[in-house]
Amino acid sequence: MTGMKICGLQKTTLLDFPGKVAATVFLGGCNFRCPFCHNSDLLGGGAPELMTAEELLTFLKRRRGILEGVCITGGEPTLWPEETADLMRRIRELGFQVKLDTNGYRPQVLKELCGQGIVDYVAMDIKAGRWHYAQVCGADGGRPESGFGSPGESANGFRLSAIEESAAWLMEGRVPYEFRTTTVKGLHTADDFTDIAAWIGGCERYFIQGFVDSGHVLKSGFSAYKRAELDEFLNIVRRTIPNAEIRGVDY
Repeated sequence: MTGMKICGLQKTTLLDFPGKVAATVFLGGCNFRCPFCHNSDLLGGGAPELMTAEELLTFLKRRRGILEGVCITGGEPTLWPEETADLMRRIRELGFQVKLDTNGYRPQVLKELCGQGIVDYVAMDIKAGRWHYAQVCGADGGRPESGFGSPGESANGFRLSAIEESAAWLMEGRVPYEFRTTTVKGLHTADDFTDIAAWIGGCERYFIQGFVDSGHVLKSGFSAYKRAELDEFLNIVRRTIPNAEIRGVDY
């Protein structure tokens, strides 16, 4: 991966940025290899660039008065701290609010971006219970293409402490945020939600989301939980997160 690339654009969404009519910008490159990832074509450095930053800003200028916000997602935007910060700053100068989606593995970058006042809302994935987090985000094999293996990391190259640091920092309430977990049959069980409830209990917002096979999933063979099963998970997390909700599931 050689630099930030804009690899996708959803011109209008009512779902990605709570309370806002928004556009969603997809950046290429990710340090995780979640087997259920629905944007698997964006993971490596070979994803084609859809447009330049200048072309995106030109599009957004034409959408002023229609759009209220812009979601920056991926891939993983924190891989490109300086370029992502510059893009966010320029988007906000056009009058839009900015939402950052992140896996939370680079807490210092998350803190720096929010500290610059260029992030209005953060959505951080809670991939699973802490007991098998590395497995669910594809880091259990310590593959070098996943971006792990720096000095001081665990034997398989994954630092759960980085995820925990990001979650704890967001829960201090310095910026509006949400946590969310995409549930996948075969990867998640009730034990995950028991641990999540203990881990992020009292958080501002938490959503359970259903798995959807986009046709671009990294590994095939996964399926979704039924709504009644998700309700059981919801009941577990509501013991410590009373306002937790299920989102985007109509089955």
